[in-house]
Amino acid sequence: MCKSDQSAYFDMMGNPNVMNPIPRDVMTREESNEHLNMLLDNEQKTSDKMVWAIQLKAENEFIGLCAFLKNNENNDEIGYRLREKYWGVGYGTEITKGLIDFGFKHLNTDLITADVYVANLRSVKILEKFFKGDIEFFNTEDKCTDRRYKLTRKEWL
Repeated sequence: MCKSDQSAYFDMMGNPNVMNPIPRDVMTREESNEHLNMLLDNEQKTSDKMVWAIQLKAENEFIGLCAFLKNNENNDEIGYRLREKYWGVGYGTEITKGLIDFGFKHLNTDLITADVYVANLRSVKILEKFFKGDIEFFNTEDKCTDRRYKLTRKEWL
């Protein structure tokens, strides 16, 4: 991910079809550029959050983001977001599987979680391929009901 990805990044962050199912407000072009710059500035810093760009290798095109972060219970959590034109072709499933493998093999975690807005049916469908639903709760930050999914190392391996 680099500054030249600004247009593609805005295509994702400024798209209500991408942002509403999270649910998050769409970003203006300026907000999107600032957010991208913040991610680029924090790339080398150590934290509880790791964010990666997802790119199509052959075209070297930015198609989305994926991340490992900590949830409100300090458990490892995965997340992803794709540009709309890359929906429905299996990237979400491939990314989710890759994040799970990375977490168990490289981060040596014993538990991976994923939180999703219950109305985000595309992401629910992907997560249910790998995880078990655990709890539903009101997400005060996003003002919606989320479902937490969990997967243990033992269940995966």
